[in-house]
Amino acid sequence: MNNFLVHNEEVKNEMCQSIGINSVEDLFKHIPNRMQSLDLPDAISEMETQKRVKDLARKNKTDYVSFLGAGCYNKFVPACISQIAQRFEFNTAYTPYQPEISQGTLQIMYEFQTMICRITGMDIANATVYDAATACAEAVLMAVRIKKLDRVLVSKNLNPEYIRVIKTYAGSIEVELFDEIPQNTADYACVLVQNPDFYGEIRDIKPVDTLLIVCADISTLSVLKPIECDIMVGDVQTLGIPMSFGGPTAGFMACKEKYMRQIPGRLCGRTVDKDGNQAFTLTIQTREQHIKREKATSNICSNQALIGLCATLYLSVMGEKGFKQAGYLSTKQAHKLSDCLAKKRIKTLNKNFFNEFVIEVENSGKFLAKLKQNGIIGGLKLDDKRVLVAATEMISDEDIELYCDSI
Repeated sequence: MNNFLVHNEEVKNEMCQSIGINSVEDLFKHIPNRMQSLDLPDAISEMETQKRVKDLARKNKTDYVSFLGAGCYNKFVPACISQIAQRFEFNTAYTPYQPEISQGTLQIMYEFQTMICRITGMDIANATVYDAATACAEAVLMAVRIKKLDRVLVSKNLNPEYIRVIKTYAGSIEVELFDEIPQNTADYACVLVQNPDFYGEIRDIKPVDTLLIVCADISTLSVLKPIECDIMVGDVQTLGIPMSFGGPTAGFMACKEKYMRQIPGRLCGRTVDKDGNQAFTLTIQTREQHIKREKATSNICSNQALIGLCATLYLSVMGEKGFKQAGYLSTKQAHKLSDCLAKKRIKTLNKNFFNEFVIEVENSGKFLAKLKQNGIIGGLKLDDKRVLVAATEMISDEDIELYCDSI
């Protein structure tokens, strides 16, 4: 065990001299604003701590009616989901790997993949990635590997956060942004579009002569027909995951069967054991934990197993009928709000939308501030004249009336 003992001062000094520094502190002196000490108050009792925390919590405003969207939505979450997901069998402090995974967890992953394939119409789905932004970036890199081309086309109407993540991931490839899909796309590894796009517009996606990647809000597929594509990605936040100030969520990736060995993340398969009993196992390993790092499809892509569990529970509890009903109600309330605003001479800029749309106002800052005074988060400010507004099944007719009466 001597190899695991902490270095003594003599060894530390010898190591510092060998690399030309005087002390261990010299290793960190170039880091600006490095914290030297913590200015903490004196310790208090548990009872006093609880009181202090409750006093701070009372300062939070939690009773706003939210019309926020832009990738994170206030959706109905059945109470049973958190109760099941918080059971100790599921709730771990780290991502479970093959040796530790129980048959129950593997079955949840398998069911998640199956549900994603049924909703998207794709052949293969993985057992989640971090979020939609990561899924977009991984899909782009996946296309680059398949087509062996280092140029990609990304729609300007994709969520701006997703675009930034793609550019960070894809530092070694050329990313070109477009408003409309160009006629010739053969020289590009892929075309990535979002439908409905970031502004809520339902797009008519033209065929392309390269790989087509579609980023979709999976809840819209309860009503809208999936676009035929090679790879589909998105977020599962709308499947029973609370907003939680923006996260955590989970992303999904699905593709055609012929691209199965290029999809990053984990795939769970179903088989039978030597006694003929049903068994689940991770298969087609593409992660660096299971194969040589240089052969891994992604070295920084991981899995949100607990969030995937919540999404699976949500779809199981809601069922196909409930899933479609939630989508229908979201669409109905959004269009009702748009019609109500039109009577107030506030123009909706979208031609076709699901549950999210852009409105034109005289001063977006004052517009949203006035709504907030009446207990409403009125949407996302895009610029001085435009606001992105979303409605879900959580928005009532009374909420819509309050919104319109408050402007």
